[in-house]
Amino acid sequence: MVEAILALEDGKIYHGTAFGAEGEAYGEVVFNTSLMGYQEILTDPSYKGQMVCMTYPLIGNYGVNLEDIESTKPFVEGFIVKEVSNIYSNWRATEDLGSYLKRNHILGIQGIDTRALTKHLREEGAKKGVISTKDLDPKSLVKKAAASPGLLGRDLIKEVMCKKAYDWNKEGKFRVVAIDSGIKLNILRNLASRGCHIRVVPATVTAEEIMAFKPHGLFLSNGPGDPAALPYIVETVKSLLEKMPIFGICLGHQILGHAFGGKTFKMKFGHHGGNQPVMDIRSGRVDITAQNHGFAVDMESIPDKNMKLTHINLNDKTCAGMEHAKLPIFSVQYHPEAAPGPHDAAYLFDKFIEMMSRQGEGQ
Repeated sequence: MVEAILALEDGKIYHGTAFGAEGEAYGEVVFNTSLMGYQEILTDPSYKGQMVCMTYPLIGNYGVNLEDIESTKPFVEGFIVKEVSNIYSNWRATEDLGSYLKRNHILGIQGIDTRALTKHLREEGAKKGVISTKDLDPKSLVKKAAASPGLLGRDLIKEVMCKKAYDWNKEGKFRVVAIDSGIKLNILRNLASRGCHIRVVPATVTAEEIMAFKPHGLFLSNGPGDPAALPYIVETVKSLLEKMPIFGICLGHQILGHAFGGKTFKMKFGHHGGNQPVMDIRSGRVDITAQNHGFAVDMESIPDKNMKLTHINLNDKTCAGMEHAKLPIFSVQYHPEAAPGPHDAAYLFDKFIEMMSRQGEGQ
């Protein structure tokens, strides 16, 4: 058992033991309230720059497999759990969680009081932190955590996006361009299952390159970092607002907020987990949703009053969805593709298909 320490920028110290890789890693520490789906969480590119604390106490009991990944590799900077299970039981499993993390050079720490850590983050907000197995001096680690980069003002998209455009599902009635800011594979699966030929493009794509595909619709993906640090994507999207139906989720939702002239703000500790209640304020319908974001759109800052608030997070009343009154554009601050999480919001993909169908009929 190798000793490991998690230190936060505000001086909080948590002693535990290492699993996975050894060394030192930095990131913003957040907590995730999902009971399962740790492999999908690890491979969600939106977690680039962050270290995830799981609130569920036992992690790793069903191992790791080759099917439940959401990207090419894990993107979390570190993984924090109460207890990791070295024994796994699942017919699809190919290895244990610790071996998977080690192979992908991700530091994990177990044996700490994750309930106390979660309570601290809820009360004081997400904190920059460091996990180390090589420097066990608490004072030194606190200084390192404080000096590490946070998320404010950081563009992390270029570290997770695809390097060149590619096609996913080359056959389909609707041609969709998906801007990859850290897109999850289950998003592509959901679009493909609804008859979409998807061209996945890097976030640095130009409007001209998008239009060359002659798309029926534009999809704006999830992703990490500060949406205010992405003017190049905002300008591209702004030039396409009247060209085609647009559907954005998470970071894509925030990008749309900026494209319509609005602002985003850093949340205290964000929303991370598969049990976030969201209400459609038009119908009163409540969905339980999967979420992973640390920034939110300030609806009051959007000058275009045709962009209407449609959904709110019932935990803190922040904006969870918006839609334009005149243009076929909508977005949500949660994951309708789940993976992991409930499937309550999967109908939003159908809404996007309907928008593209109506647009085609009107041409």
